Amino acid sequence: FPRYLSFVKGVVDSDDLPLNVSREILQESRIVRIMRKRLVRKTFDMIQDISQSENKEDYKKFWENFGRFLKLGCVEDSGNHKRLAPLLRFYTSKSEEELISLDEYVENMGEKQNAIYYLATDSLKSAKSAPFLEKLVQKDIEVLYLIEPIDEVAIQNLQTFNEKKFVDISKEDLELGDEDEVKERETKQEFNLLCDWIKQQLGDKVAKVQVSKRLSSSPCVLVSGKFGWSANMERLMKAQALGDTSSLEFMRGRRILEINPDHPIVKDLNVRPLHLTLYIIFSSWM
Repeated sequence: FPRYLSFVKGVVDSDDLPLNVSREILQESRIVRIMRKRLVRKTFDMIQDISQSENKEDYKKFWENFGRFLKLGCVEDSGNHKRLAPLLRFYTSKSEEELISLDEYVENMGEKQNAIYYLATDSLKSAKSAPFLEKLVQKDIEVLYLIEPIDEVAIQNLQTFNEKKFVDISKEDLELGDEDEVKERETKQEFNLLCDWIKQQLGDKVAKVQVSKRLSSSPCVLVSGKFGWSANMERLMKAQALGDTSSLEFMRGRRILEINPDHPIVKDLNVRPLHLTLYIIFSSWM
């Protein structure tokens, strides 16, 4: 029986089953394999019935007690992703008080939205105030809040839901699906020299500097590389490394600094680069 369903207890009535020599452990046999498969399926059917109950408090209580087990299942049991995913519940940028399912998230998606966006942080408070959200909130795009340590790993293992990819909004190359390519190109050209100057000043502190598509009110933000760890994952790995972080450097990667071309400070820097102003705004996001 899967480890992540260890909270399920019950009695199974069956024909005689073969034991090992010590008569303590069941031998692996065709009957045992069939039983295991059917028991897992029956367990999911039972949980599904609770989740679809008219009394929402039933599944709310179940989730509070056993939700982490189902998230662990997303990591350990790829064969049952289709059964596990609809059972997951998360807070979102539009539902900060009530947990919602992935099915509800997809139902709320706009016509042009083709991905499920998420942000992994250490708390609901941190998620709400993250600058990564600014443009998505402005465009009325809902974002999943992953606030438990296992959440990000679970979502990365799922990869998709209803043919919609999961996208981390704290990583580079964020696409929101309605970009004006001509305007983007013009903006990049306008701030190209400033980006080069900032990279020159900061040196190895950042991998590169580029114009942001995710900011609306903040002057800048540090984002993770496309294939590296997110800041949240790096925090979790450091906590497990017991102080020795040397083995984590290959996955850590340098951050990418994104600047907001519409912010007054950035516009001012584009006209007259000031070293002090740059280091003040950069230090505030470190």
